[in-house]
Amino acid sequence: MNADQILIEIRETNLSYLMLAQTLIRADRDQAMFRLGLTEAAADRLVSLTPDQVLKVASSNTLVCRMRVDDDLVWSLLTSHGKGAGSDGYARLQASFAAARNQSSEAA
Repeated sequence: MNADQILIEIRETNLSYLMLAQTLIRADRDQAMFRLGLTEAAADRLVSLTPDQVLKVASSNTLVCRMRVDDDLVWSLLTSHGKGAGSDGYARLQASFAAARNQSSEAA
Protein backbone atom coordinates (compact mmCIF):
# COMPACT_ATOMS: atom_id res chain seq x y z
CA MET A 1 0.00 0.00 0.00
CA ASN A 2 1.51 3.31 -1.04
CA ALA A 3 1.15 6.74 0.58
CA ASP A 4 -1.71 7.80 -1.70
CA GLN A 5 -3.69 4.67 -0.86
CA ILE A 6 -3.15 5.24 2.85
CA LEU A 7 -4.45 8.81 2.56
CA ILE A 8 -7.54 7.56 0.71
CA GLU A 9 -8.16 4.99 3.48
CA ILE A 10 -7.78 7.68 6.17
CA ARG A 11 -10.26 9.95 4.39
CA GLU A 12 -12.77 7.11 3.97
CA THR A 13 -12.40 6.16 7.62
CA ASN A 14 -12.91 9.78 8.66
CA LEU A 15 -16.08 10.06 6.60
CA SER A 16 -17.47 6.78 7.95
CA TYR A 17 -16.67 7.80 11.53
CA LEU A 18 -18.21 11.26 11.23
CA MET A 19 -21.39 9.91 9.65
CA LEU A 20 -21.66 7.17 12.30
CA ALA A 21 -21.01 9.66 15.10
CA GLN A 22 -23.72 12.02 13.87
CA THR A 23 -26.21 9.16 13.53
CA LEU A 24 -25.45 7.82 17.00
CA ILE A 25 -25.60 11.25 18.63
CA ARG A 26 -28.97 11.99 17.05
CA ALA A 27 -30.37 8.59 18.07
CA ASP A 28 -29.13 8.51 21.68
CA ARG A 29 -26.78 11.28 22.75
CA ASP A 30 -25.67 9.82 26.10
CA GLN A 31 -25.03 6.38 24.65
CA ALA A 32 -23.13 7.88 21.71
CA MET A 33 -20.97 10.01 23.97
CA PHE A 34 -20.12 6.94 26.03
CA ARG A 35 -19.47 4.61 23.09
CA LEU A 36 -17.40 7.16 21.17
CA GLY A 37 -15.65 8.66 24.19
CA LEU A 38 -16.88 12.16 23.42
CA THR A 39 -17.31 15.19 25.63
CA GLU A 40 -20.50 17.27 25.51
CA ALA A 41 -18.68 19.94 23.49
CA ALA A 42 -17.38 17.42 20.96
CA ALA A 43 -20.83 15.86 20.57
CA ASP A 44 -22.34 19.32 20.03
CA ARG A 45 -19.70 20.13 17.45
CA LEU A 46 -20.10 16.85 15.57
CA VAL A 47 -23.88 16.88 15.43
CA SER A 48 -23.95 20.48 14.20
CA LEU A 49 -21.69 19.85 11.19
CA THR A 50 -23.34 20.37 7.81
CA PRO A 51 -22.77 17.77 5.07
CA ASP A 52 -20.23 20.11 3.43
CA GLN A 53 -18.38 20.51 6.72
CA VAL A 54 -18.37 16.74 7.26
CA LEU A 55 -16.77 16.27 3.84
CA LYS A 56 -14.21 18.99 4.55
CA VAL A 57 -13.23 17.51 7.93
CA ALA A 58 -13.18 13.98 6.48
CA SER A 59 -10.76 15.03 3.76
CA SER A 60 -8.07 15.68 6.38
CA ASN A 61 -4.89 13.59 6.22
CA THR A 62 -5.22 12.90 9.94
CA LEU A 63 -7.60 10.44 11.55
CA VAL A 64 -10.35 12.27 13.43
CA CYS A 65 -11.06 9.27 15.66
CA ARG A 66 -8.78 7.29 17.90
CA MET A 67 -8.75 3.72 19.13
CA ARG A 68 -9.45 3.31 22.83
CA VAL A 69 -7.80 -0.04 23.36
CA ASP A 70 -4.72 1.32 25.09
CA ASP A 71 -5.89 -0.26 28.36
CA ASP A 72 -4.35 -3.70 28.92
CA LEU A 73 -7.55 -5.08 30.46
CA VAL A 74 -9.66 -3.99 27.49
CA TRP A 75 -7.12 -5.32 25.02
CA SER A 76 -6.95 -8.62 26.89
CA LEU A 77 -10.72 -9.01 26.88
CA LEU A 78 -10.96 -8.21 23.18
CA THR A 79 -8.30 -10.74 22.22
CA SER A 80 -9.29 -13.48 24.66
CA HIS A 81 -9.12 -16.89 23.00
CA GLY A 82 -10.06 -19.07 25.97
CA LYS A 83 -13.23 -21.05 26.61
CA GLY A 84 -16.30 -18.82 26.43
CA ALA A 85 -14.36 -15.99 24.81
CA GLY A 86 -17.29 -15.01 22.58
CA SER A 87 -20.23 -13.41 24.31
CA ASP A 88 -18.70 -13.90 27.78
CA GLY A 89 -15.73 -11.71 26.85
CA TYR A 90 -18.06 -9.15 25.35
CA ALA A 91 -20.22 -9.13 28.48
CA ARG A 92 -17.15 -8.65 30.69
CA LEU A 93 -15.97 -5.82 28.47
CA GLN A 94 -19.36 -4.13 28.64
CA ALA A 95 -19.38 -4.58 32.41
CA SER A 96 -15.95 -2.98 32.64
CA PHE A 97 -17.10 0.02 30.63
CA ALA A 98 -20.27 0.33 32.67
CA ALA A 99 -18.28 0.23 35.91
CA ALA A 100 -15.91 2.89 34.61
CA ARG A 101 -18.84 5.04 33.55
CA ASN A 102 -20.49 4.68 36.95
CA GLN A 103 -17.27 5.64 38.72
CA SER A 104 -16.86 8.76 36.63
CA SER A 105 -20.47 9.85 37.16
CA GLU A 106 -20.21 9.29 40.92
CA ALA A 107 -17.06 11.40 41.04
CA ALA A 108 -18.82 14.30 39.31
